[in-house]
Amino acid sequence: MSGATGYDDPGIAGSARVHDLVGIGIGPFNLGLACLVEPLALDAVFLDRADGFAWHHGMMLDGATIQVPFMADLVTMADPTSPFSFLNWLKHSGRLYPFYIRESFYPLRAEYDAYCRWASEQLPSLRWGRDVVSVEHDEVRDVYTVRALDLETGSVETYAARHVVLGIGTAPTVPAALRDLPGLVVHSSDYLPNRERLQAAGSITVVGSGQSAAEIYRDLLGETRGADAAGEPSSDGYRLDWITRSPRFFPMEYTKLTLEMTSPEYTDHFHGLPLALRERLGREQRGLYKGISGELIDEIYDLLYELSASGPVPTTLLTDTEVLGATWDGTRFRLRLRHAQLEQEHERETDALVLATGYSAQVPAFLDPVRDRFDWDALGRLDVARDYSIDAGRGRVFVQNGEEHTHGLTAPDLGFGAWRNAQIIAKICGHEIYPLERSIAFQQFGVPDGSRDGAGAPPRPAGPPVEERSVSRPAGPPVEERSVSRPAGPPVEERSVSRPAGSGSRDGAGAPPRPAGPPVEERSVSRPAGVLR
Repeated sequence: MSGATGYDDPGIAGSARVHDLVGIGIGPFNLGLACLVEPLALDAVFLDRADGFAWHHGMMLDGATIQVPFMADLVTMADPTSPFSFLNWLKHSGRLYPFYIRESFYPLRAEYDAYCRWASEQLPSLRWGRDVVSVEHDEVRDVYTVRALDLETGSVETYAARHVVLGIGTAPTVPAALRDLPGLVVHSSDYLPNRERLQAAGSITVVGSGQSAAEIYRDLLGETRGADAAGEPSSDGYRLDWITRSPRFFPMEYTKLTLEMTSPEYTDHFHGLPLALRERLGREQRGLYKGISGELIDEIYDLLYELSASGPVPTTLLTDTEVLGATWDGTRFRLRLRHAQLEQEHERETDALVLATGYSAQVPAFLDPVRDRFDWDALGRLDVARDYSIDAGRGRVFVQNGEEHTHGLTAPDLGFGAWRNAQIIAKICGHEIYPLERSIAFQQFGVPDGSRDGAGAPPRPAGPPVEERSVSRPAGPPVEERSVSRPAGPPVEERSVSRPAGSGSRDGAGAPPRPAGPPVEERSVSRPAGVLR
């Protein structure tokens, strides 16, 4: 049983005990790994600075569900018989029959969090309150030495490991134009603790285009108090704006052939593409799993319609609009905006900002002592191998949910986490413990085997593959990726509740905007590139 023999001796660099595996970070992915490792003859320990499991508590809105079916739990897609399954938690908590009668595949977000905490409480391999400060390589013993600060005692503990799995997750991303602002600025990850402060402001602007932005807008919209004839909020209410760079509010796509892009086959295909092509596809595909659920979009519209029956609604929705900058005068923010289609700048004011601008992978400083053992791409990011290792083919250090740029949209997918963990376990053990499905899709994502070229001849050999790992050591700090990006495809004409530029908008010089000229008819409606993840 993993972690069964207790702690290492704190602070003793030459401790005789060597773990098969040390996991750093205990989010859903490393927690799932701990569950799958628990019944095996592996000595594993997992470290996290938190004092217990907590999953997106800043967005634990009433009634919110996770966006994947319950089978995307910690273990089921690798081992449906595991005692750590969501269904087993339902049985233990007396909720199995109510969940059955509910007839929905999608657990409540609060349920998923409670399930993960239940699983974590059964695992002796988890060490909470441990802040990892360094990872080094012991050349003599050929092991990794992980040092962690015990936040309760202040002592430093030392763990030796043959393998290390990084599961530190992603960090909130704030666009450069909105960083380090004074005043009331809240990232979506901290929304709930700050909701009352936001609602006390006279006006709120939500920036972002994904599910979190939509959930926050819907939550705040339900508390608006109406407006006067000019659209200004009542004395006990607030104005609510929603701004996105996207040409429209893209829904997630639930079609099943699109969902096959979360398969091992598509991950193989994506991983084998040249770096430049992966970069382009990554930008285009963000809408596949960072869009808004169609039900929520409809719910927002229905609420706007209901509120408008009593008079003007104090809200404006702005699409295709980028926030170029913001200034704070001690009372309000002045936002400098640019409408992409019209190529016109204008300004708006707001008392508070909610930034639903996503998350991005980070390379923690505690890896600095071993950076030269890792592969890096030309953009200074970890070059993650197909088996999720990062240590130049050694297969000793792995990463979870830090490989979106190499593996595509399966990286953050809860439904693919168990498959990835089964792959990592197979690499550590030298053979498959949990069988890996490698062919599940009906479609093929590349050129089928045996195909002939356009002239009827067999395809020419492609020649030796081009080595893309052009640097064996970091090429500088990781490049930050802005998570709010324009989804691919032509903009779709849509009816909005309020004028796109907002009444009273002024251009960058403070003058009213120039007339935009006759409208250009846009009939090229394209289907959103969204997928439920």
